[in-house]
Amino acid sequence: MKKIGIIGGTSPEATCYYYKKYLEISREKFEPYVFPELIIYSINFKEFIHNPNGWEGRKEILINAAKALERAGAEIISLSANTPHIVFPDVQRTINVPMVSIIDALIEEMKRRGVRRVLLLGTKTTMTADFYKNALREAGFEVVTPSEEEMDELNRIITEELMFEDFTSRDWVIGLINNYIEKEGIEGVILGCTELPLIVKRGDVKAEVFDTVEIHMRKLIEVASE
Repeated sequence: MKKIGIIGGTSPEATCYYYKKYLEISREKFEPYVFPELIIYSINFKEFIHNPNGWEGRKEILINAAKALERAGAEIISLSANTPHIVFPDVQRTINVPMVSIIDALIEEMKRRGVRRVLLLGTKTTMTADFYKNALREAGFEVVTPSEEEMDELNRIITEELMFEDFTSRDWVIGLINNYIEKEGIEGVILGCTELPLIVKRGDVKAEVFDTVEIHMRKLIEVASE
């Protein structure tokens, strides 16, 4: 099996959830005690999120982490967050091992489940920038995003609550999704921030729930097993 490398710490709470899914999926797929080798490089999130050079500075942090994982023997590498995929192609170009995209894994799973019209939730960058929505639309999906006011509140919940294991606003997020199911006819909701699966699970709403952490981790283990 190939060694998996994960760039974590974006945020630490989400990285813990990645590891939890890694254990669950490995136990589901393999015989007892079998787990693919896994290397996690957890960055300093403050240096990342408050980087004075914006995405250029953040990109350099991710590139340095990817190169460190490659030197450590990782044979496939991933980013453990949705928003940093805005620089995914730039990071991939700097290393000699393949990277597994969370967006590509998501699109594959959405096609498998047969949905078309979806609500995209995540950080404000993920919900507003073209890199995520364009990839989904090019794959044939209709993408709905919340209003500006709702985006601001969701972004606040992610950065001020979920990243600190505070689940106070769970009901607000569930209510937001239910509102778009009723008024916009969405068939699925993309938890396009790796903290959101901490508070939204399958069965919480009457639409398909796409947990991007679980989907990504399944794809990583699948690729590692090839």
